[in-house]
Amino acid sequence: MVSLDTIKAQFPIFKQVTPHGKRLVYLDNAATCHKPQSVIDRITKFYAQDYGTVGRASYWPAYNTTKQFDQVRHQVKELINAQHAEEIVFTFGTTDGINKLANAYLSPRLEAGDEVIVSEMEHHANILAWQRVCNEKGASIKVIPMKDTGNLDYEAYEALLNDKVRLVAITGISNALGVKNDLKAIVNRAKAKQIPVFIDAAQSLSHDPIDVTDLGCDFLAFSGHKLYGPTGVGALYGKKALLEAMPPMSLGGGIVKEVGFKNSSFQDSPTKHEGGTPNIAGVIGLGAAIDFINEVGYDQIGAHTHDLTNYALEKLSQIEGVQIVGEVTDRASVLSFVMEGVHAHDLSTLLNEKGICIRAGHHCAQPLMKRMKQPATARVSFAIYNTKEDVDVLVAALKEIKTFMS
Repeated sequence: MVSLDTIKAQFPIFKQVTPHGKRLVYLDNAATCHKPQSVIDRITKFYAQDYGTVGRASYWPAYNTTKQFDQVRHQVKELINAQHAEEIVFTFGTTDGINKLANAYLSPRLEAGDEVIVSEMEHHANILAWQRVCNEKGASIKVIPMKDTGNLDYEAYEALLNDKVRLVAITGISNALGVKNDLKAIVNRAKAKQIPVFIDAAQSLSHDPIDVTDLGCDFLAFSGHKLYGPTGVGALYGKKALLEAMPPMSLGGGIVKEVGFKNSSFQDSPTKHEGGTPNIAGVIGLGAAIDFINEVGYDQIGAHTHDLTNYALEKLSQIEGVQIVGEVTDRASVLSFVMEGVHAHDLSTLLNEKGICIRAGHHCAQPLMKRMKQPATARVSFAIYNTKEDVDVLVAALKEIKTFMS
């Protein structure tokens, strides 16, 4: 086990003070995580010493870059326990992966009257892309409702499954409430009716390991920047046969066997899905982030953030006028709350002056917020570098604000 002090020391952003002269207390990790020095160094080294393009030249910088790029594909394969490295397509993030899947996989298969299932707790990214394709094809979105507690209604989900459903698209963890969905149950029920399943793992992989082989999902997407990696990079997993059967997700250089003015032929997957020059530095930085995750270990990350979340729930519940939103059965290190008499945006502004970074608003999850009857909430979310002292600073600040606003 790596000591928490050693871990936090690897993140240079915490060595500075805020513009208000305060110690930085960063509690918006569901939005994005900070980067350890090893990720920053790996990217810097690439630009300073190794820079070249990928898959297009035989000179040594390009050869070395291609080798590093391909190695990260294998790292992602191992991270999620895919069967083949060819099942990993690099993207610009989860949203990009969803849009590419909607256009290249769902759109050619969807017909009028077909259905796509999403849940009421989805991030907008896991609604909009499917919604657009459904509207274009005369298909419809069906919604798994949430219970009053914030958890999914699994009986209602079961009732939605029928022979018109062409895809189930579901988040692993709610970015607003921290609900951990029972992905195994969701996938198994869909598979019983031969319905493919896409997992939005944007929040999941920063908390827990995912084994796509054991889970049995058909597709999964995640972003690097929520995994202590750089922005602008992510990965889309798809079962090999499905990726091979799909048309190219993104057309451009590097994906073809032969180009003509009437017809063209394409490389095998994943090459045919990665048109144009990719975010090479981002992919290499993602590899360094996976190294960091492996060094610390999911066991330590999960145990630490789970402990912090329970500590925060206990302390926040003791503040008069603070209400935790949702009675979540199985919670990741994300929680939302409201404070009586103080709007969430005002709360965020006042906390910022004390060096505390939280998220306020609808969290790109408006259907969920409407279901929970909240126009906006304050959200805190934890990472491996957070401490109980961070929670104590937050709680003390909230008490001061409550007194000030009374």
